Amino acid sequence: MKVFVAGGTGAIGRHAIRALIRAGHDVTALVRTAQRAAMVTSFGARPSEISMFDRAALTQAFAGQEAIVNLATAVPPVSKFLRKRAWIENDRVRVEGSAAIVDAAIAAGVTRLVQESVVMIYRDHGDAWIGEDWPTEAFPMAVGNLAAERNAKRFSISGGTGVVLRFGWFHGPGATHSEQFLALARRHISVMMGKPDGYVSSIHVADGGAAVLAALDVPAGTYNIVDDEPLTKRDYAEALANAVRKRAWARPPGRLALMLGDRTTSLTRSLRVSNKLFRATAGWLPTHPNAREGLLATAAMLSARGH
Repeated sequence: MKVFVAGGTGAIGRHAIRALIRAGHDVTALVRTAQRAAMVTSFGARPSEISMFDRAALTQAFAGQEAIVNLATAVPPVSKFLRKRAWIENDRVRVEGSAAIVDAAIAAGVTRLVQESVVMIYRDHGDAWIGEDWPTEAFPMAVGNLAAERNAKRFSISGGTGVVLRFGWFHGPGATHSEQFLALARRHISVMMGKPDGYVSSIHVADGGAAVLAALDVPAGTYNIVDDEPLTKRDYAEALANAVRKRAWARPPGRLALMLGDRTTSLTRSLRVSNKLFRATAGWLPTHPNAREGLLATAAMLSARGH
């Protein structure tokens, strides 16, 4: 299959491209710099240096493509996470960028679209399991993801097959936030966002890349892409400490994060998300069943690389 990937050099994107190439697909990836072009070329993909906001250029690039995968984001680093202005570019990518990609895909006659989203847009559900039918919430930091999902649904309404993948917290090499959390854990600081008994649903980036590949063969709809065992916030903080073999002296910001309101609501809510639908539909299985194993593998790989 001929597949065009936007966001192919991001945390999930680089794993998705490798998975697609290994499966024998012909992959083209949108890039913005010569350095990124060299990266996707090293993966075995063909770079396309165009803007994701240029509908005419996208339509031309999409001609002859059978599937478009939109994994493009501009999520700020942890150091800027609480600044509302830091999310402006990410919102533009999610809102305007996803709209341009869908418009171009429809114009070019593409038949399948895969759009990245996140499970953090679900409403808090305590310790109950969350399926794809659980309601989402339009808090400020969810606006971009909800817009991207609406554009994917618009693609399906136009006659194509629109697939939305709601990913959990990323961990793994290349997942910037998990690498930063592990760096803090080496200093005996294990991050815990919200109440200790609240749940966090996560996914290793390699398993996320495999899910993108599997999404080329599923019916239109929305699917949760998380590992098998969501951890409590307390257990996740402990998993960070165990991964780097350091005792946690502090677990900030803890419950204090709740006082920051909309700026942290996507991270403080309790989300025990189920992957049963995608497992049953796609035959996909995560190789890292929980964040304990995923963070251990991540820390070992980073250590081997000298990080």
